[in-house]
Amino acid sequence: MIDKEVAELRRRLRTDRTNISRIYGCYINTFGEIVTTFDESMGFLPVEEQEKYLELLKKGISGTMGRTLSDIVFSTAQVADSDEHRLLSQLRSSKLADKEARDKLYETIAQNLKLGESNLLVLLGCDVYDVPFRGKDGRLDEFSDSQFTYFVCAICPVKETKPTLRYDGAEQAFHSHGADWVVANPELGFLFPAFDDRAANLYGALYYNKSKDNSYESFVDAVFHTKPPMAVGVQKDTFREVLVDALAEECSAQVVQSVHTQLRELAQTHKEAKVAEPLTVSCREVSQMLEGSGVSETKAATFRVKYEEAFGVDSELPPQNLLSTAQLEYKTPDVVVKINPDRQDLIQVRELGGVRYLMINADQGIEINGVNVHMDQSAEA
Repeated sequence: MIDKEVAELRRRLRTDRTNISRIYGCYINTFGEIVTTFDESMGFLPVEEQEKYLELLKKGISGTMGRTLSDIVFSTAQVADSDEHRLLSQLRSSKLADKEARDKLYETIAQNLKLGESNLLVLLGCDVYDVPFRGKDGRLDEFSDSQFTYFVCAICPVKETKPTLRYDGAEQAFHSHGADWVVANPELGFLFPAFDDRAANLYGALYYNKSKDNSYESFVDAVFHTKPPMAVGVQKDTFREVLVDALAEECSAQVVQSVHTQLRELAQTHKEAKVAEPLTVSCREVSQMLEGSGVSETKAATFRVKYEEAFGVDSELPPQNLLSTAQLEYKTPDVVVKINPDRQDLIQVRELGGVRYLMINADQGIEINGVNVHMDQSAEA
């Protein structure tokens, strides 16, 4: 899926647009036990509660592709005959009305997912979308030539609050209030089937993972029986390790700065071009950036081998998942310096008297803890 298609479905999750008529769910405690299940008619719920449920489902598919959102791809064999795809398809075809299928999904989640010390709320909603025709000018027409039936699952931590004081408006006084169990925004979620080219794709699902460091392998394997997408934080750490191991002594400040600049320029150009498909780079493209930055062919070849071992052959990743394109950070054991990526000219790595230094251009002034200070001319001399 692409971000534009995800956004189109997210816009559906409003009380005045959705066709979700029932909200299903279950409550799981920290021991993996299903405490209760529920089946609520949206029409009998107060508007405020309807909006809260829809907002949680919307957040279960929030963010952008390549960051919090990933495509799950099923093999032909899975679609033809597999327990995991059969369950998802039954949930969709019954529009979540199949209680046995719902209970099976709840049990699968309860047995294969733990979010620290939090209880879990699993929410399900099924929508039937009359997909409007999109003209060549990109505008949506009221006319619909297809229908897309899908369901969204959002998995939310339920956390215990601390006892506090609460204001009682009727008595105009504050009273002690005990601990509550409060639903937080989803940590995980998914949508089935995928909405590719604005139509149903039974070979895919959309997966949401809020965590930058946890891939939730057990959950993904149990629900989709596929290898989980690598978490963003893990991708960054892995790329750094590959870069350092492969380049060794050629992993210089100039090389890393150069690759960072090239990745940033790619991202900016892609954004300005307003291309719908998410931007990704291949191992070959990054290798070319390294060679263009002065890395030897031998080290570049080593990089390609280690990169494919870590991420897989033919893998393509968003540039911001390799090196953060939003900022440039220099770090020593005791000092951290963050630079505007567009002003790399303000910092240099120099060696003076056999000691390496970060030289920072300070002509535009210096602040220390928010205080503008003047340079000590005698110290400069």
